[in-house]
Amino acid sequence: MHTDIRSSSPRYRERLSPSLWLLVAAAVGAPMIALVLTPVDRTLALVAGVAFSAVLILLLVAFSPSVTIQDGVLRAGRAHIDVDLLGDAVALTGEEAHAARGPGLDRRSWTLLRGGIDGVVVIPVADANDPTPNWVISSRTPDRLAAALRRARTTPRTPGR
Repeated sequence: MHTDIRSSSPRYRERLSPSLWLLVAAAVGAPMIALVLTPVDRTLALVAGVAFSAVLILLLVAFSPSVTIQDGVLRAGRAHIDVDLLGDAVALTGEEAHAARGPGLDRRSWTLLRGGIDGVVVIPVADANDPTPNWVISSRTPDRLAAALRRARTTPRTPGR
């Protein structure tokens, strides 16, 4: 009987939820909508303003992408790649992360960047047939993501049946 050493539980999971400032900006929509609708009806204005902001905040949170490493596959948003096709990840913060997101970003790179998240992980693609030189992913814990990728790459595989 063969057992797969890899478990189905995620080795790493992070939701790239919006920053607090973006959520506050979405909440500011409530008084704006209320102000526009006040001449029609004050109660309608209040309800519509609160409903608009609540729905906007829920959508921002619900549709925020996640980054997971599970079963030897890195998933970042809708994209995925086998960890065996990746090189050694580099975790960056501060000015290095800013440079990697901006002037140092190769236009051929695959990116999942989010404002309000300082950290970045740059992951080289080791597949010679892939035109993408690397993946650049925002992360609040870039050191943990890079370490999880290193662990996933070194985990031995047992062939399935």
